[in-house]
Amino acid sequence: MASQQYKAWSVVGMSTLSFTVCFMIWMMFAVIGIPIKAMLSLNETQFGILIAMPVLTGSLIRLPLGMWTDRFGGRVVFFSLMLSTVLPIYLISKCTEYWQFLITGLFVGIAGGSFTVGIAYCARWFPKNKQGLAMGIFGAGNTGAAVTKLVAPMIVVAYGWTMVPQVYAVLMLLTAFLFWFFSYTDATHKSSTTVTMREQLAVLKDPKVWKYSQYYSIVFGGYVALALWMTKYYITEYGFDLKSAALMAAAFSIPGGILRAVGGYFSDKFGAHTITWWVLWVSLVCLFFLSYPQTDISILTVNGPQTFHVGLDATLFTIIMFTMGIAFAIGKASVFKYISDDYPQNIGVVSGVVGLAGGMGGFLMPIMFGGLVDLTGVRSSAFMLMFGIVWVSLIWMYWTEVRPVKIGRHHERQAKKQMVPI
Repeated sequence: MASQQYKAWSVVGMSTLSFTVCFMIWMMFAVIGIPIKAMLSLNETQFGILIAMPVLTGSLIRLPLGMWTDRFGGRVVFFSLMLSTVLPIYLISKCTEYWQFLITGLFVGIAGGSFTVGIAYCARWFPKNKQGLAMGIFGAGNTGAAVTKLVAPMIVVAYGWTMVPQVYAVLMLLTAFLFWFFSYTDATHKSSTTVTMREQLAVLKDPKVWKYSQYYSIVFGGYVALALWMTKYYITEYGFDLKSAALMAAAFSIPGGILRAVGGYFSDKFGAHTITWWVLWVSLVCLFFLSYPQTDISILTVNGPQTFHVGLDATLFTIIMFTMGIAFAIGKASVFKYISDDYPQNIGVVSGVVGLAGGMGGFLMPIMFGGLVDLTGVRSSAFMLMFGIVWVSLIWMYWTEVRPVKIGRHHERQAKKQMVPI
């Protein structure tokens, strides 16, 4: 009979593999959306809606999936979720109209809800001091975004975009059965069946849950939005072809997944607050430079007009995106460390709420990216938007976490000064 430790790591391994495949499928419009955009002659806003549509359902379904995971266990919920997406994935290859892509994209988006199921399923197999690492390893499945950018373009070039959903449908089916045969169930991980939905949803009244949701809308929602947007950005901003653009975009997606385990380890060691605070500051600095548009400046000199170009070239742009990908990866783990610390008995529901918020960020931002480009004609306006969101989160964190600690320490020092020795 398998030991508890073996079962725990087998669950993490299979959940991570399954989440990677789910994320590959969730992000496939980042690649196949480009030939579809050309085929249907879509504008930037319509393209943003197309690539974001799977993210919508993958976000909205996270809360109920978290509740079901608490009540019925992660194994059966994860398996059922994967099976439910196989047919919609395949049907994408048969679509010819814009509305058809939107509808099938909604059903395929269910795969994105796998994160909420897996994060709670994995965390409960480990003691509290190892939950950050376990959740970080599972979260490395975000590399599915990078895998899609490496694999899907090759399929598109060799066989056409319609082959991608056909291959992915078969892959999802095989992964679902592998998961079922190599994962385990522990009845003690389920919530009491007497817990009502109303009691589960009581967490929505907790302001900390909304604060963590705001953080996650950046580190995960921003990650998803940029993972969807970057391939087209490289094509339009720097003139790369599809394969090269997807490869360059993978430089952001790869660390955004792989290093999540590192973020889990750091969060266990240094605490969720410290890690998240520095993640947001690094992100803010990166976004400051990414926001600056390509600019030509003309200066009248004694020798006549002199024109200077200011802007990031593709190499420097990719280095900054890679750095921000690292920050986002670590931040995704640190936010969920907050949750496992504060809500050990309610991880599924709270992670569902926070995951929903993060996913909605990933849904809304690509649409806003497209709308801003159509409105301003400035491609870097996407980064300007994200800069503002990160700034708001830093202010919120300062007033609710940093400042209270400073005030508390000040009061302690004052109290010590007023103490009179006997």
